[in-house]
Amino acid sequence: MTAKQFGIEDLKRILREGAGEGADLDGDILDVPFEDLGYESLALLETGSRISREFGVELEETEMTDVDTPRALIDVVNAQLLAARA
Repeated sequence: MTAKQFGIEDLKRILREGAGEGADLDGDILDVPFEDLGYESLALLETGSRISREFGVELEETEMTDVDTPRALIDVVNAQLLAARA
């Protein structure tokens, strides 16, 4: 398990890996709803799987469907990372 914190650049990279470079993730997207960014629930579940594999956290499907912005997802992942270190 890694002690690294999960940040917006990590999320942007993972989203681009899943959706391709065509995804417009430039600028301040922290509080932009995923739906407005073009990511539906299936894409978020894939994103959650990628995050789980890379960062060694277990993200429940309900957690992934409940988050609506990048900031909310980053908070969930970092809470999992923190709990894993405790």
